[in-house]
Amino acid sequence: MATLEKIRNKAGLLVLIVGLALFAFIIGDFLNSGSTYFRQSHENIGEVNGEVIKIHDYQDLIDEMTEMYKMQTNSSTVPEEYQSQIRQSVFDAIVQDIVLNEAAQNLGMNVTSDELFDMVQGENISPMIQQMPMFVNPQTNTFDKAALLNFLKAIDDDNIANYPADQQQQLMQARQFWLFWEKNIKRQRLEQKYATLLGQAVSANKLDAKDAFEGSAKNADIAYVMQSFAFIPDSAVTVSKSEIENLYKQRKELYKQKEGKVVKYITVDIRPSDEDYDKVKNDIMSLRDEFIESENVAELVNENSEVPYMDVFVTESVITPEMGRFVQTATVGEVYGPVYENNSYKMYKLVDKKTAADSVKVSHIMLAGQDDAALTALADSLVNVLKKGGDFAALAQEYSVDQTAETGGELGWFTELAALRGINEDFKNAVFSTPVNDYKVVKTMYGTHIVKVTDKTANVNKYKVADIEMSVSPSSKTYGNLYNELNQFVAKNNNMEKLDEAAQAAGFNLLADVTITEADQMLGSVKNSRPVIRWAFQNKKGDVSEIFECDDKFVVAAIQGNQPEGYRSLAAMTPVLQAELVARKKAELLAEQLAAKNLTSLEAYAEAMNSSVDSVKFVNFNTRRIAGIGAEPKLNAMVSLAQQGKLNSPVAGNNGVYVFEIYEETDGNKAFDEQAEVAALDATNAYRLGYQAIQSLINNATIKDNRIRFY
Repeated sequence: MATLEKIRNKAGLLVLIVGLALFAFIIGDFLNSGSTYFRQSHENIGEVNGEVIKIHDYQDLIDEMTEMYKMQTNSSTVPEEYQSQIRQSVFDAIVQDIVLNEAAQNLGMNVTSDELFDMVQGENISPMIQQMPMFVNPQTNTFDKAALLNFLKAIDDDNIANYPADQQQQLMQARQFWLFWEKNIKRQRLEQKYATLLGQAVSANKLDAKDAFEGSAKNADIAYVMQSFAFIPDSAVTVSKSEIENLYKQRKELYKQKEGKVVKYITVDIRPSDEDYDKVKNDIMSLRDEFIESENVAELVNENSEVPYMDVFVTESVITPEMGRFVQTATVGEVYGPVYENNSYKMYKLVDKKTAADSVKVSHIMLAGQDDAALTALADSLVNVLKKGGDFAALAQEYSVDQTAETGGELGWFTELAALRGINEDFKNAVFSTPVNDYKVVKTMYGTHIVKVTDKTANVNKYKVADIEMSVSPSSKTYGNLYNELNQFVAKNNNMEKLDEAAQAAGFNLLADVTITEADQMLGSVKNSRPVIRWAFQNKKGDVSEIFECDDKFVVAAIQGNQPEGYRSLAAMTPVLQAELVARKKAELLAEQLAAKNLTSLEAYAEAMNSSVDSVKFVNFNTRRIAGIGAEPKLNAMVSLAQQGKLNSPVAGNNGVYVFEIYEETDGNKAFDEQAEVAALDATNAYRLGYQAIQSLINNATIKDNRIRFY
C-alpha cells in the first residue's frame, strides 16, 4: 500500500516521463524514416521542371561518355579538362532530353522502334552512322552497308559467345559503343521531328521571297575611304545619363545573369628549375657511352626512356624533323645527341636501315573457338588447299570468325608500326616477311590467322631508330620551394586589403574582378581549376583561399563579392553602354564634319582623312560581312541604294565613317523563281527555328543545378 501511495503522489511526474519517452520514440521514428528523404535529397545532382536528376544516374552517363572517349582516342585515361567538358556535356544533354521529351509528349510525338530500326539497318540509315569511319569503304570512300551489318552481327549476344575470352571483352566494348550511338541517334531523330514540325509552322511568303531575291540580285564593286573614330577625342561628344538609361532599357534582356561570385586570384607557374634541367641533362649524358656500345638497345631504352622501344623500320615521313636529318647521313650504330626539344632531352641511335616496302596489303582468315591443336590442324589444312589454288575469299567467308569474312578477309594496308600497335609483333613480322600472294600462319591474342599478302608498295629507305627521351619536370625540391614561397606570402597577406599591393610587390600575377558561376568548369584559362570555384561558393566575401594545385599552376583566390541572380545593374553596364554611345556620336560628328567639306572625289576625302582609297567587290544588301571591312549593315544598305559612278555622302558605320563610290554593278543572271526562293528561306528558317525552339525550351525551364556539391 505504501508503494502504491508513492506512485499516486508522483503521478504527474510519471505522466511527464512517459510522455517524453513516447515523444522521443515518435520523433526518433520520424527522423529514422526521414533520413531516407534527406539522404535522397543529398543525392540530387539537379532538377529540371520538377524532374529530379540523381547523382548515380548522372555519374553512369559520365562513365559511359568517358568510355566512349577512351575508345575513340585509344587511350586509357582522360585529361581532367576533358573530364570537365564531359560532365558539362552530359548535364546539358540531360536537360535537353527532359525538356524535349516533355514537349514531344505533349504533342504525342515519339520515335518508334520501326523508325529506329530503319535508321540503323534499314533503307534510311542515319547520316551519323554513315559518317563513321568504321563503316566507310576505303576504296570508294562511301558508306558500306555490308560493313555495318557485319558489325551488328559480330556484336550480337549469341555471336559474342563464340569468340575467345579476350576478344569477347573487345566485342562487348564495341557493343557498348554501338548502344551509346544508337541512343544518340534516337535523340537526334526526336529533335529533328520536333524542329521540322515547328519549321513547317513558319513559312516564307512571296513578299519574303521577292525581298530575299532583290537583296542579292545586284552586286556592287566599290571604292571607299574609311576614317576611324579614334581621330576624334571622347571629350568632343557628350552622353547624358538619360541616354544611357534608355539604351539599358532597350537591351536589358541581354543582361540576364546567373548567381555568381566575383573573385581575384594569383597564379604561380610550377616550372622546372635550372637545377632540374641540369639533372636530366646529366642523367641522359651518363647513358651515352652505354647507348653507343650496347647491342641490346631495347632493354636500355625501355629501362630509361619515357618512350618505349619500337622494333620496327619506319620512313622519314613518320619521325621528327630532327631525327629525320640524323638518319639521312648517319651510319648504323651512330648516336646523336643529347639534344633539347619540346621540354625533353633526347638521344637517338640508328640501329639499322634498309630499302623495302613501306606498307603491305593483307587479307586473313581468322580461326577461333577450338583448342590449339585443332586450330593448328585446320590452319595447315586450309593452307594446303590455298597452295593448290583454293579461293581465299571463299574460304574466308566459310571459315573466318572475323567480321571481315564478308569482304573476303581483307584487312587493308599496314605499315610496320601499324601492324605492331594494332595487333602484335608476330603479326608484323609475318606480313612483312611473306612474299606477295603467299601465305603464313600466325597466332595472336585474337586467334589463329592465315595471312595472305596481296600487295606491297614500292621500296623506300626505312630506318630502325632507338630513342631515349627524358622530359624535364619540376623536382620535389622545386615544387616544395615554390609552394613554401607562396604559402609564406599567403600567411602574411591573408586578407583582401593586403593582397593586391603585396602581390604586385612580390611579382605575382593577380587578376581581379573575375565573375564565376556554379556551372563554370575553369577559373579563367586555368586548367583543372574547378576546386577553386567550389571553394568560392562554399565561402564568403573577404575570404582568402588555401593554395590549390591546378594542373601546372598554384592558385590562391579571394572572394571580392557576390553577384545576385537577375540582371546586371545599370551601374555595371554604364561603362559599356557609354562607350557605345560615344562611338555612335563620334561617328555622326565625323560624318557631319566630312560632309561639310563638300569634297568631290575619293582622293580628296582620302587626303582629308589622312587615309587611302581601297576597294571591295560583290557587295549587296544581304552581305553579312564585307571583305576587309567587317559587319557594316548601314554601308550595305547605302550601297544597295546608290547609283554607279556617283560619290556618296559619308556613312557613319560601326567601325568608322565611310565614303564610297560604285565603279561597277553586276545584275544577277538568275531569273526570279518564287518557289525556289520560298523553299530556300523555309530551309534556312527550319534550321534556325529548330535550334532556337529547343534553346527556348531550355531557357524557359526551371533548372536547379546542384553539381557544385559534388564536382
